[in-house]
Order: sequence, then C-alpha cells, then structure tokens
Amino acid sequence: MDQEKVIVIDFGGQYNQLVARRVRECNVYCEIYSYKIDIEQIKEMNPKGIILTGGPNSCYQEDSPSYQKELFELGIPVLGLCYGAQLMMHKLGGKVITPEVGEYGKTQIHYAENGVLFKDMPQDSICWMSHFDRISEIAPGFENVAWTADCPIAATQNVEKNLYAIQFHPEVLHTVNGTQMIYNFVRGVCGCQGTWRMDSFVENTVKEIREKVGDGKVLLALSGGVDSSVAAGLLSRAIGKQLTCVFVDHGLLRKDEGDEVEAVFGPNGQFDLNFIRVNAQERYYSQLAGVTEPERKRKIIGEEFIRVFEEEAKKIGAVDFLAQGTIYPDVVESGLGGESAVIKSHHNVGGLPDFVDFKEIIEPLRNLFKDEVRKAGLELGIPEKLVFRQPFPGPGLGIRIIGEVTAEKVRIVQDADAIYREEIAKAGLDRSIGQYFAALTNMRSVGVMGDERTYDYAVALRAVNTVDFMTAESAEIPFEVLQTVMSRIINEVKGVNRVFYDLTSKPPGTIEFE
Repeated sequence: MDQEKVIVIDFGGQYNQLVARRVRECNVYCEIYSYKIDIEQIKEMNPKGIILTGGPNSCYQEDSPSYQKELFELGIPVLGLCYGAQLMMHKLGGKVITPEVGEYGKTQIHYAENGVLFKDMPQDSICWMSHFDRISEIAPGFENVAWTADCPIAATQNVEKNLYAIQFHPEVLHTVNGTQMIYNFVRGVCGCQGTWRMDSFVENTVKEIREKVGDGKVLLALSGGVDSSVAAGLLSRAIGKQLTCVFVDHGLLRKDEGDEVEAVFGPNGQFDLNFIRVNAQERYYSQLAGVTEPERKRKIIGEEFIRVFEEEAKKIGAVDFLAQGTIYPDVVESGLGGESAVIKSHHNVGGLPDFVDFKEIIEPLRNLFKDEVRKAGLELGIPEKLVFRQPFPGPGLGIRIIGEVTAEKVRIVQDADAIYREEIAKAGLDRSIGQYFAALTNMRSVGVMGDERTYDYAVALRAVNTVDFMTAESAEIPFEVLQTVMSRIINEVKGVNRVFYDLTSKPPGTIEFE
C-alpha cells in the first residue's frame, strides 16, 4: 500500500502477528517480514519505523536468528521487543545473559519518568513477561528506563538515535497500557499520521483485485462464515458477475446452516453473484471413515475442498483464479507467517494439495485479523447478523469431533451445539463472548437415565473471550445457564449422558479441539 508504513521483522516468537495488530490499531499500516529480508529491500521500502519481535532463541548463539548492525544505523526508529531488545543490545555493545531465574506472566514493573514510550502512563504498572535470557549490560549511549524485581533492565532507550528496547511484550493485552506504548512509538517517535483505516483498505483491495483479475473469472470457496462472506463482498464489489461462489455442504456444518447460507447468498439473497451449492456429505463421510489423527482429517477435508472446486470449475468453463477467505491467524498457525512454528494446518492454507488447477489463488483478507475482517464487512454493507456470526473453522465439525467422524456423531454435535447457542442467546451473552461452541469428545462413560444404565458420549462446551484469536481466556458463563444447557443436551440429544465445560486458555490450548 502506497502510504506511511511500519515494518515488523519476525524472529519466530508466538506473539508476532499481534505486534502488527497493535500497530494497525494506531491507524498505521504495517507489514511483517522474516529476519531473512535483505537490508536493501528495507531501504527501498523506506519505512517510518521498524519493530523487532520476540523469539525462542538466545541472540548470542551463532546459529540463532540475527540481523546486521547496519539496521540500527539507517536513521529509521527501531523498537526491539523481548528477543528483539536483546538482539539490539547484543549488536550495539551491550550484554545478554541467561540468569538463574526467568520471568513469565504478569509482572509488576516500574517506569522511569523520562521513558519516551511510557509517556502519559502511570509509573507503576503490570507487564507481560515471557523470557529466560535478559539484558545484563546496556549498550553505550542507552539509558535504563524500566525495571522489575527480577529484571533490572526491563527497557532501555537511546533517544538521540531513536532506538528503543523493551524486554516485555506490550503487544499482549495483559500488559497494561501496552497499546499506548506502541502508539507512542509509531505515532510519537516515528511521526506517523495514522492515515490507514478500513475504508482505505476496502478501496485499495477492490482496486488491486480489479487490476489482478482483469477480465478473468474467479471461483470463491464460500462457507458462509465471516471470512469467506467478507471476501465475497470484496470480490463482488470489484468484479461482479465474474465471481462464482461455490458453497460446499460437506455435512460438517452447524445445524440447518446449509440452508441458511443458501438463503443469504443464493438466487434470492442480497448478493449479486453466481452461487452454486454442492451437496457432498456422503463423499466426505466416506473419505473420513476410520481416520482419527487430527492433522490427517484436516488434510483430507482441505484436499476434498480443492477437488470439488476443480470439478465445479470444469463444469463452469475456464476459471482463472481461486479465491479464499484466509486471514492472518490461519497463516501464522500454519507456519507460513514469517518464522513462527507450525501449530496446526488450516484447510485453506496448509491443507492445499500439491496440484491446484487454477492460475493463481487470491486471498484478499490474508493480512487481517478477525476483528479487522468484521470492520471490513460493515464497510462493505454486509448485515451485522452475518458479520458478527460465530466463527466457524473451515474443516467444520470435523475438528470438533474427537476421533473418527461419522454421520451419527455429526448429528449429536449439531444438536448439542444448537441448544448451547440458543441458550447463550436467550441469556443475552451472544455478543459478549468471543467464541462458543459444543464439541464431541471421544469419551464414553456409564450413566443412569430413567433407572436404566447408559453408556454414551460426553459433550464438551467451549466459550472463550478474545480480541484477536491469537490469545484467549475461558469465558465466565453464569452457572445457571450452564446447568440449563447441560440439562437440555442430556434430555434432548440422544447418545449423550455427560456435559463438560472447558476452562483451558490459549495458550497453552487452542480455541478449537483439534
């Protein structure tokens, strides 16, 4: 995008995409690059600022990710976070050590009055630490501006050269005023004006799509979820009837969802596009029979998606592009976003087969987080009911059913999930909880129903609060609501005799079960 830009250099830490997210909250455009990016490319981009991310290595080891000292001599403001802070000190003459005690989690911290990045903030606060190595000696020309009980150098700065190093993670919501620190860097130190907003994203993306597609035809993988719906809106605005949306009902959708998707996007819906529904339930159940390993299930579902699209493309005629609603968390969790480790493969990223019969893949939302996707959807005029719909993974209920997927298990989890969502809505919690759903465990246990012994499945209820879907905490649902859900599921869903509530946060867990 042709405007002021901050770049994030990725050293492989778990919060790297959040750094970009926080910069964008300051209305400043941001792109992420691997630490392997050439310094000449950085010079050509002429960014307003550079942020170095965290990472799992020790910066002083020879085989650890690094960057040349010249980066700090370009005259461009640089902010180092955690590993990035240690690397800055290491390269500029400071010292980094491995102490006996590391720091993890919420930590009391004190900020010096002259800390540029801590302007308009209380001096005593809470930050989020996640490190073992730490800075023991600051580089010449720097001054110490923050400390904790176990980390005497928690932040340091060289105001003259616009170099700043922070040991903790301001990008994580647990750091109080963390976004303010990012703001103070990009808007204060870097002098960014904050001109990047969602209306400009939509306008620029529509223009880019038109230029790329020309008079070609596009086939969109439409699931009816937020991501693919917003992608459809963008593509529809850009190229109209050159877009064909193929909705694959793989039998792994929520209850009645196939019909709901057709009502919105089909011939009688509000979108002016070509819509095709493919009923492929039996095809998927056959492919998934006997498969229990989570990654294998994802790969099967992903490959079948592409094969169905290829078949439909041949029926339609010449199709030049395949479009997908891939978003940032999909990319980073599939190990394709910079240097981050693979967490799980997403059907529309890591699940792609080696051969795809299309000229190119278009992913207009690839650089957006979920809340940004929703803002884009509202900008496009998509109804709020659809924009704020509960997130649903591409592999559908296939990853909310632990173990083998069968038609009977799908029926169980569909019915249980429908009851859960209905009761959450009745309680007025549907817009206050980030994501909630029912999953089917592979556990069967003994129960008693109607004076008879049962041996049935256990359903797990999941509800989390999250802003960006990179971190999440279990939602506190009133006990009476959970009791009602439990009672209804056990009484109304055949094959279930236990209901659990999952309290696990992300990390260490993931939001989905598989």
